[in-house]
Amino acid sequence: MLRAAAVAALIVLAFFLPRLLGGTSVAYSTLTTIAIFAVMCYGVDVVLSYLGEVSLGHTLFWAIGGYTAANLSVKYGLNGWSTALATVILSIAAAAFLGAVTLRTREFVFSLVTYAAAVVAYEIAFNWDAIGGSDGIVGISALKLPFGIATYTGVTQEELWPVAFALLLATLAFIARFRRSKLGTTALMVQMNPPLAASLGVDPRKVRLAVFVISAPITGLAGWLYAYQRAYVGPDMFETYFLVMMLTAVVLVGRRVLIGPLIGTGILIVQQNLLSLGGDWNKIILGSVLALVLIFWPAGLIGLFRRFGKSKA
Repeated sequence: MLRAAAVAALIVLAFFLPRLLGGTSVAYSTLTTIAIFAVMCYGVDVVLSYLGEVSLGHTLFWAIGGYTAANLSVKYGLNGWSTALATVILSIAAAAFLGAVTLRTREFVFSLVTYAAAVVAYEIAFNWDAIGGSDGIVGISALKLPFGIATYTGVTQEELWPVAFALLLATLAFIARFRRSKLGTTALMVQMNPPLAASLGVDPRKVRLAVFVISAPITGLAGWLYAYQRAYVGPDMFETYFLVMMLTAVVLVGRRVLIGPLIGTGILIVQQNLLSLGGDWNKIILGSVLALVLIFWPAGLIGLFRRFGKSKA
């Protein structure tokens, strides 16, 4: 009971955090971006933390969300619920196809195949005028979410913040449930002890496919909301910047830490938005952080703190 009350208090505090930081457009924009990018990273976190695989193709699902929201809202005037549902369906379909193709691959080959899929998708998006081509799609209408007799409209960053916050909370709840689910524990078993999993009659390929498929709409929905936030989508959604952001945010704090990707994303976005050294320098810093963590602290900051704590003891 006490724990539930503490969690509820933290949620309320987090929701009003932009106001506590001054209620400026910068505060709302920064926190909304952190929430969206954190959700984006959680899709990769599911695959990396529970399968031990590095997906280099999650920018594909990120872009699917953005392009779906843009095309369906601009060309057909569909509301946010419809574009979100379409994003989930298309993300799952793409992940099911890509996952089935990569069932027999592992580690390095899996990473290359997923990256190749993202590259192919980029070329299609860049050259196919029907979905925007090289110019992308501009003038995406404001997010509209009908609730029966009323419709919530997200035009400003302040109005988009509750939607981003709700999406982040839903993602955290889903990841927490996944961690305790049969699929989550089985996936971890397949990663850490394949012989034991096989002896229990577990089919590793089916487990890998299921986890990969459920990871896709998470990142896809982040791309969906990102399209409404900046009112534009283009081939730049496939940029390696987003891929490096996903991987860095996941490994920075440590894998299998529920709020790890959120904290990692927060650190990276605050540096880029409030302590920026310029576009190219931000990318250099992002890539350097990823390399340093992987080389010197593969267990992330959590592992570093634990090692420091043991040495002090």
